[in-house]
Amino acid sequence: MNSNYPKGPLCQDESVVLLDRKDREYLARLDRNRPIAIRGGKIAVEQLIGRQEGCVVRSSVNEPFLVFRPSLPQLIPNLPRNAQVIYPKDLGPILIWADIFPGARVIEAGVGAGALSMTLLRAIGGTGELVSYEIREDFADMARKNISKYFGPAPNWTLKIGDVGTDLVETDIDRIVLDLPEPWVVIESAWKALKPGGILLSYLPTVIQVKSLVDALREDKRFACIETMETLMRFWHIKGMSARPQHRMIAHTGFLTAARRLAEGEKDIPRAP
Repeated sequence: MNSNYPKGPLCQDESVVLLDRKDREYLARLDRNRPIAIRGGKIAVEQLIGRQEGCVVRSSVNEPFLVFRPSLPQLIPNLPRNAQVIYPKDLGPILIWADIFPGARVIEAGVGAGALSMTLLRAIGGTGELVSYEIREDFADMARKNISKYFGPAPNWTLKIGDVGTDLVETDIDRIVLDLPEPWVVIESAWKALKPGGILLSYLPTVIQVKSLVDALREDKRFACIETMETLMRFWHIKGMSARPQHRMIAHTGFLTAARRLAEGEKDIPRAP
């Protein structure tokens, strides 16, 4: 997958996802010099290059697989990583509640494996700009590798090693998206970086962290429209006459808290009790 959304026949160096008869997913890269080892068999890449998405191939042990370019919901959970990724069920709401748009200038902090970075790059398009801050070099290195391998060239992406709370220097920013354990320490630098009306959105795993952030934003008074939400996702099993919820669901993963920056010199209006 890359920023040009490839179409047509599968090509050398592209990423693909293979699905077996139980819909288990296997992420692979098309390299003519390296067969795909999968479930005790191998698939020669020459079987795939030049064919269309949705084709069926068989491994050396005669097991069939469907082959597609990976969609984001297929790619993200299968990314190589050394930290927990933000899963697709939260990536969609992040794009909506942060109001990410083509051409936006976006700051991201906490890149992990690069899942959110790729999602933001797709949303802002070639005319937008993404600047990512990460304090850990190993996480930054993993994100660079994943974006290069599974997204492609991203000349409008800058990755900085630094603490967004103290090192943020950009101004005139449309949106800031944080995946950090203590986002309340970024409020001051976020206010300076954002345009009036700009959106600050934070992803947090626990309600204690959310409470600390919301309290800090309300005490600061330079942000309004403060909202917190979570998304729960439940798949269904449909087979024959049976239609029931799957036994396992994707329940709590994280909370999203969004707020909007006020104009210079303005304070949030008093809230009704």
